[in-house]
Amino acid sequence: MSTITIGVDLAKSVFSVCAVDGAGHVQRRQDLGREAFALWLARVPAGTVVAMEACSGAHYWARRCLEYGLQPRIMAAQFVTPFRMSRTAKNDRNDAEAIATAARQGNMRFVPVKSVEQQARLAWHRVREGYKTESLAIGNRLRGLLAEFGIVIANSDVALRRALADLDQHAALPGEFKELIRGLAAHWAQVRTAFDACDARIEAHAREDTRCVRLRAIIGIGPLTADAMVASLGAARDFKNGRQLAAWLGLVPTQHSSGGHTRLGTISCRGDAYLRTLLIQGARSSLQRAKTVSAEKSTPEQIWIRQLACRQPFGKVLVAIANKHARQLWAMLAHEETYDAEAWLKHPMVQRPAGKHAITVAAMA
Repeated sequence: MSTITIGVDLAKSVFSVCAVDGAGHVQRRQDLGREAFALWLARVPAGTVVAMEACSGAHYWARRCLEYGLQPRIMAAQFVTPFRMSRTAKNDRNDAEAIATAARQGNMRFVPVKSVEQQARLAWHRVREGYKTESLAIGNRLRGLLAEFGIVIANSDVALRRALADLDQHAALPGEFKELIRGLAAHWAQVRTAFDACDARIEAHAREDTRCVRLRAIIGIGPLTADAMVASLGAARDFKNGRQLAAWLGLVPTQHSSGGHTRLGTISCRGDAYLRTLLIQGARSSLQRAKTVSAEKSTPEQIWIRQLACRQPFGKVLVAIANKHARQLWAMLAHEETYDAEAWLKHPMVQRPAGKHAITVAAMA
């Protein structure tokens, strides 16, 4: 294994490279164009660590490194910033040196390299989010334009479609304005069709993948969440445990502890915002289901959710449920297990009589 660590500041056209030896001394710096960087990468000795920040194209170059027998290391940009020599002089060369220095830290956390299949599946989610944003913007634009002429529409797609279908009934509207609205409505319909097509493809992915089928056994985990988790995490073995995954998703409180006193702040909200949003929305479904199901048919998790909802604010309850789901998803992916509502009883730390569940259910009835 080479003692040289190479830091690369990725870009569209010009890549800045910095090689650092085992003692942390800079051996060489160079700037390479895109084609020249690809050729240079093939000549790097096998086993060399090539570090880069997590950004657009990072996973592509990481896969190229794996093809050449190199060891790619992808890091979050926030972990690289403290190692930049000068906070006021930020440039590509300083960034490359900071990346190489950060990669040599023994406690550094790296982003797992995504395969081509994972990125292709995630692309459907990214495009779907774009269509969702665009559809909302067009709908609001239609409502705003119509409101200028005294036509106020409720905030639902059904109401908007009904109003657009009855546009001819408003004789006072100028003909040119109606033509504009119809063209915009046609564009909105196209975007909605594309959005539905993305939903159908993601549903198909989740239905065909056995891992997604297992994950969907959890109440609150639908095809979107299951497919996004599998595409983002794969086997999830890059995380040591479920707590680490929950922290990566930003579902844990920040800490400001000192002098032996633990001070917890607000939820960190770091990491993958898309996955965190899906888990929070799924937590809403789990909370609603737990409140409606009868006590006799409640699972241990649903009993826990109801008890938690009685003593904690709504927002904290959702985050707690999402945190639990993240840990459960990690266990199911890392150990290739199916969902077991009674799995927590098998933990050696749990001391619980055999009939306690029945007693709890009876007490809540």
